[in-house]
Amino acid sequence: MTKRMLIMLGCILVLIAGLAFGFYLHIQKLIASAPKPGAQTVTSLTVKSLEWKPQISAIANLAPVKGVDLSSEVSGLVKDVMFKSGQVVKAGEPLIQLNAESEAAQYNAAQASADLAEVVYLRDKAQLAAQAISQAQLDFDLADLKVKRAQAALQKAALDKKTIKAPFAGKLGITAIVAGQYLNPGDKVVTLQTLNPIYADFFQPQQKISQLKIGQTVELNVDAYPDQKIIGHLSTLNPKVDSNSRNIQIQATFNNPKNELLPGMYAKVVVNLGQAQKYLTLPQTAITFNPYGSTVFVIEEQEGKTPEGAPDGKKQKVAKQVFVTTGETRGDQVAIVKGLKEGQEVVTTGQLKLKNGTPVVIDNTITPDNNPSPKPQEH
Repeated sequence: MTKRMLIMLGCILVLIAGLAFGFYLHIQKLIASAPKPGAQTVTSLTVKSLEWKPQISAIANLAPVKGVDLSSEVSGLVKDVMFKSGQVVKAGEPLIQLNAESEAAQYNAAQASADLAEVVYLRDKAQLAAQAISQAQLDFDLADLKVKRAQAALQKAALDKKTIKAPFAGKLGITAIVAGQYLNPGDKVVTLQTLNPIYADFFQPQQKISQLKIGQTVELNVDAYPDQKIIGHLSTLNPKVDSNSRNIQIQATFNNPKNELLPGMYAKVVVNLGQAQKYLTLPQTAITFNPYGSTVFVIEEQEGKTPEGAPDGKKQKVAKQVFVTTGETRGDQVAIVKGLKEGQEVVTTGQLKLKNGTPVVIDNTITPDNNPSPKPQEH
């Protein structure tokens, strides 16, 4: 019984082995008969060394050297508006006069009391010299004089608050204040801005701090004047890094003699960091950015069958994936710090169809831009 079972088990194993071998041969035949993938059409670019000026680009917000929304410190009825919207004014120039009749009367009364106290003090001082009064009386007169002068100064301050003046020279904005209008404390009267020079405030990551120096040249461009580049200099680095974003605030100063730049404008700034250097560059489309590193496909020639679509008599071109280290970006360009050599041919589009050893056919009828200063094109 045991011998018979062993024979049956052996037969089953032989049958299974035979079926497995037959299936293996069938699979090999299918693989051999499967059509080979043809060459993939891609665009390419020969890597060249270009002069690259180290720069830092950022988005900035324009701010005035001095700027404030003027308001009233006290309440009162507007008696006179002494300026026009958009007017350029000097420091200390009166702008709004509030009704101040009661304050003027109180000041005149306080000033009269101070004048009388001064007369009394001078008279008693002469009498003290003649020993007609005591020193205590003269001390009382002096104290009274100081009190009366302080009261007059207090009334004068209250009177001055009824006149709103320009705290510094600048250009006024648009106002809706008219004579006869009642102002409450804190009500906005008009904006006053000093426009020349003007600041551009922007931020950079803390890693860039070592590259930034006071006095570096900064180029500014605004949408209002797209063809105009305004040159200024880096004037201030904030001594504190923002603990939330780890960014540092930077300020550049620009001359603005025509008052073309206005506070609040959106601007683009470029900080020039030093002398020009040479870098290998590629369009951004040529680089595949992955969590494990950046890669490109280099095109190499090898012996083999001429791929379909390629001219006869030429060696087969295949794609080889290599890792690269990227540097700064400039428009559509990316600087390649490591991984490529000048003269190598790199795939710029069509990478998704490729893997190591894939045959390729080059068609550069339409190629991506490799422009350091790209501009939108309208068709």
